[in-house]
Amino acid sequence: MKLKEVHDLVIQLGMQNDPRKKEAVERTLRLAKDEFDALPDEKKADFDQEKLTNPYTDARILTDDDTIEITGILAGVDMEVGEVMLADRLREKGTPINLIMSHHPEGKALTGLAEVMKVQEDILHMWGLPIAVAEGIMAKRIKEVDQSIWPVNHDRAIDAAKLLDFAFISTHTPADNMVTTFLDNYLASKDLQTLGDVVKALKEVPEYAQASKIGAGPKILLGSEKARAGKVIVEMTGGTSGSEAAYERLSQSGVSTMVMMHMGEKHRKMAEKYNINVIIAGHIASDSIGMNLLLDKLEAKGIEIHTCSGLIRHSRA
Repeated sequence: MKLKEVHDLVIQLGMQNDPRKKEAVERTLRLAKDEFDALPDEKKADFDQEKLTNPYTDARILTDDDTIEITGILAGVDMEVGEVMLADRLREKGTPINLIMSHHPEGKALTGLAEVMKVQEDILHMWGLPIAVAEGIMAKRIKEVDQSIWPVNHDRAIDAAKLLDFAFISTHTPADNMVTTFLDNYLASKDLQTLGDVVKALKEVPEYAQASKIGAGPKILLGSEKARAGKVIVEMTGGTSGSEAAYERLSQSGVSTMVMMHMGEKHRKMAEKYNINVIIAGHIASDSIGMNLLLDKLEAKGIEIHTCSGLIRHSRA
């Protein structure tokens, strides 16, 4: 597969597994086209035209040549300069790697992280919040995340990859969409009466089972093993943590238990205040599931897969 074909497959799988309705995904693309069409000709050259076909601004090809034939991938959760050097060392020893695949965004994909958080507006609406409330809740948080990214040295790993002649790609939201779909379907197939039942079910997933061996598996953050699970929702996609202001509304809409990758202290306090149970499935293990589902598709195309940077490789092929 050529690099562009790899990237296109990632985006296609992300859209197929997007937890929003198809209309919401199409709306994202339509709004991008409307924005582009409204620009004067002299500003169109500066517009990020990939947004016309790719609704995930944190999933991008980050090096220049998208026509190279991909023979081997080194994939991981966080692919920084050290991982680029590891790829070079492996290549020196004969491993056919020419693409570095990062789950978390780097470079231009990182600067696009806040924009993709608008996914959460539609997800909150699906969970019972009025869309005006969902947009209002998310607006401040999106601005906060965007401004936090401004001073970051975005291209360190990308520069290293270019100097060592590696292609580089980020797969953030498409992979997160895939783990969301996977867990939604998996948990829906289980009889989950209590939080203990949810944790037990999660630990039967290979990535969570492996993470549990090092103390990084599923844990109850709020609630108890015998507490009734009630309505369980999976929150695994949408860029990064949303607004802590959502928990009051989620509680009112009937949500009892949230299964999440991670949760900050401000969010924990608000979830506790509004009596929402929280199960932390595990950040890196959850990211690994999404990445594995992507990597299985690429491995089936004949590409050699190698993993590092915390990625717990488990093939479902």
